[in-house]
Amino acid sequence: MTSNHHQSVMFNESIEGLAIKKNGIYIDATFGRGGHTQGILNQLGNDGKVIAFDQDLAAIEYAQQNFNDKRLTVIHSPFANMHNLLTEQGLLGKIDGILMDLGVSSPQLDNADRGFSFNADGLLDMRMNQTTGISAAQWLATANETEIANVIYEFGEERRSRQIATAIKRFQIEKPIETTLQLANIVASVVKTKKHKHPATRTFQAIRIFINQELKQLSDTLNQTLKILAVKGRLSVISFHSIEDRIVKKFIQKHSKQKQLPKGLPIMNNETKQMPLKDLGKSFASKVEINDSRRSRSAILRIAERIA
Repeated sequence: MTSNHHQSVMFNESIEGLAIKKNGIYIDATFGRGGHTQGILNQLGNDGKVIAFDQDLAAIEYAQQNFNDKRLTVIHSPFANMHNLLTEQGLLGKIDGILMDLGVSSPQLDNADRGFSFNADGLLDMRMNQTTGISAAQWLATANETEIANVIYEFGEERRSRQIATAIKRFQIEKPIETTLQLANIVASVVKTKKHKHPATRTFQAIRIFINQELKQLSDTLNQTLKILAVKGRLSVISFHSIEDRIVKKFIQKHSKQKQLPKGLPIMNNETKQMPLKDLGKSFASKVEINDSRRSRSAILRIAERIA
């Protein structure tokens, strides 16, 4: 069963973090089903604009069918192309806010044939953009045991990565791994977890991140925001696991902590180098939201503002 419903996690907090100006220009880097986009549009005046990115064709088709607003432009592209596309439009340094809701959306999880879910059987695909790249099944068929183990450990922080890789290769001696439940059952034969967490959670996360190059895209895009945001422009990022959050945290810290200038350099008004960002802190989903949405349990929202 496929669902188009997607409840935006930390909806109010992430939009409030943008400090929206009526006539500002904002980016929703992950359109999904447009929850955050609509929330931004609701606070804009007639001259405000939202530019939304998504690499999932299903999301683009949903936008075309359900959104009719002259203030909205939806672009079929990974958000890592943001800098180049905004350069073409003459918008570098003119964006008042960027919202990034990372991870997989509910409609992607609900559609078994997208290959993201270990709870329903479907083709083992995992591509965010199904028009390009190789599927998870194709990668598992060609990768060797060491490559698989390294991916599962690096992107899933799974301690039993080597045993899982061995089990995968042993299974493939008889037949290829083509479906989500095949892979989930292989992992479950090796990994034992607490009742509330599926044994394949970390492995599916790791392979998905690798197939879509999610961490590289995130790092590249965060660096781009320094040139994309206007002064006083806000960055609002929701992450769902520790690896993503560390990247966002380190980026904000790197560009917000004041640095002492080397001795001997001419100093005008102070002795520190002005950094481009101001760290406005982090927050978590409320208890009420966590009770309503299990997905929000791991959500972390970080907000920063460009000040120079």
